[in-house]
Amino acid sequence: MTKNKRKLIFTKMHGLENDFMIVNTLTQKFFFTKKIIQFFSNRYIGIGFDQLLLVEKPVFKNTNFHYRIFNANGSEVEQCGNGARCFAKFIFDQKLLNSKIIKVSTKNRIIKLKVINSDNILVNMGSPEFHPKKIPFLELFEKDIYSLSMNKEIIFFGVVSLGNPHCVVIVDDINKARVNEIGSYLESHVSFPNQVNVGFMQIINKNHIFLRVFERGVGETRSCGSGACAAVAIGIRQKKLLNKVRVDLAGGKMLVKFDVKKNCLYMIGPAKKIYDGIIYY
Repeated sequence: MTKNKRKLIFTKMHGLENDFMIVNTLTQKFFFTKKIIQFFSNRYIGIGFDQLLLVEKPVFKNTNFHYRIFNANGSEVEQCGNGARCFAKFIFDQKLLNSKIIKVSTKNRIIKLKVINSDNILVNMGSPEFHPKKIPFLELFEKDIYSLSMNKEIIFFGVVSLGNPHCVVIVDDINKARVNEIGSYLESHVSFPNQVNVGFMQIINKNHIFLRVFERGVGETRSCGSGACAAVAIGIRQKKLLNKVRVDLAGGKMLVKFDVKKNCLYMIGPAKKIYDGIIYY
């Protein structure tokens, strides 16, 4: 049955029910294509996950590992906050590094991860970038609030990059937010050349928000770490939030802090191992 097929060892994990397949490429070769990732991500005939995470050898001298992220549709993306926490727990559990502080490079930035305990991980998400060119977003001037028209309806939102692009829409009631309709429209809008993750934020008070996220290449997920940080960054920029915010998502809650002096966002939340597995492909 498995003759002439490749064997792959993997670990299934989740961060607030945002689930991942993690593959250690330091100890095995992984010959993958977009089609193979789509097969693995299929929840009916494959493993099922929101993102595939690869542990690779460092590409910079001052880092411990390189961290690659692929969406369920096979597209490679720049960042995933929930994935970063799972990445850190995987490194810690597998004893791949004799330290609770882990420095990794992603597609476009370097981030620091810290294992607080067996369940909670702190991620230094770096500095939020608000200029349209950094998103990228096809707007000439930087603003706090932008707008686009959808079927004669005006949608207002903020934009930010945390290594990956986000736009955040503030809503009155998270349960009534048209996440799939507006999310899919903005995700692939021509104004976002690399597509965009779309967050829907309900502000409870200046230290507490509810959030739903429509992730590019995936759709709505149970939670999104970088999306939580993006929502807080935009809320602070619009003077609607303070520098320490509890973020409630469908999959659970996390804490996001903003260090004004360092201009850095920090995310603290859980990471859980589900199982180890072997698949032949």
